[in-house]
Amino acid sequence: MKLATLKNNTRDGQLVVVSRDLSQCIAVPDIAPTLQNALDNWQQAKPLLEEVYIGLNQGILLQALPFEQTQCESPLPRAYQWADGSAYVNHVELVRKARGAEMPESFWTDPLMYQGGSDAFLAPRDPIIMESEEWGIDFEGEVAVVTGDVSMGSKAEEVQDSIRLLMLVNDVSLRGLIPAELGKGFGFFQSKPSSAFSPVAITPDELGNAWHESKVHLPLVSDYNREPFGHPNAGVDMTFNFAELVAHAAKTRPLSAGTIVGSGTVSNKQGTEYGTSIEEGGVGYSCIAERRMIETIRDGQPTTAFMRFGDTIKIEMFDDNGDSIFGAIEQTVESYRG
Repeated sequence: MKLATLKNNTRDGQLVVVSRDLSQCIAVPDIAPTLQNALDNWQQAKPLLEEVYIGLNQGILLQALPFEQTQCESPLPRAYQWADGSAYVNHVELVRKARGAEMPESFWTDPLMYQGGSDAFLAPRDPIIMESEEWGIDFEGEVAVVTGDVSMGSKAEEVQDSIRLLMLVNDVSLRGLIPAELGKGFGFFQSKPSSAFSPVAITPDELGNAWHESKVHLPLVSDYNREPFGHPNAGVDMTFNFAELVAHAAKTRPLSAGTIVGSGTVSNKQGTEYGTSIEEGGVGYSCIAERRMIETIRDGQPTTAFMRFGDTIKIEMFDDNGDSIFGAIEQTVESYRG
């Protein structure tokens, strides 16, 4: 099943069911006016939404309308919680190697995770508006899950059925602000502005065999300034799967329905020590910082600049037939004018 939220001049938008080919949609206010409402009443809402989804794909619902990705909010325009992991330890290892630091062994057994701002997500086609290019504007291509209610202390094997939906993420990062902020010893805040999510959220069964071991085994495709930048496989080199990430988030607190848990930047080693760019025949990267880290490790200094005003990023995932699964995050960096 595929779901989206259309803009309608309210904070939480209007829930619509979207056809598998992303061509048609239909509002379902009699079932759930918003996605959060559907998640709060999932046991009752899911079978009714699935019935609409079947009719939509069969083309028998005359009230269906064309689905316009440009009219979408992020599936959850705001959420009770947004917790982002760092499941691809290759990415973490590169960060530390680039600054000459050893990586603690515990990073391979205990996930990193931060709590991001969730009160104002960007729509998937909204611009990334920043005051200064000197802040080191970067994109981060990720996958995320949306959970149902999860009890505190739940184990990984217990939470797999609590994963309701999957989305793609652009976890915007301000690399120039991160060092000083982390240096205070209190975590991210200003350096992690609003994230954007894919136009469509899907139930895991939509992925077929590509969803197993609580991982998405498909490439995550990033085009930077309309040129291929990366297509690493989200199921490869993922040290901690989504069930493990959700369980980590729930160790000391319950998670409410609608909690979003991110994978962190998708990163593949590609059989080499550090990974390889697309130009060099590799699968590339899901953020600029990773490319800069490798340049620093190999060449002594980075040469790839962070994003400038006017730069564009597109993040998408395709099935084996080449069809877009979640729709595309497409954003342009713009200057904040006040």
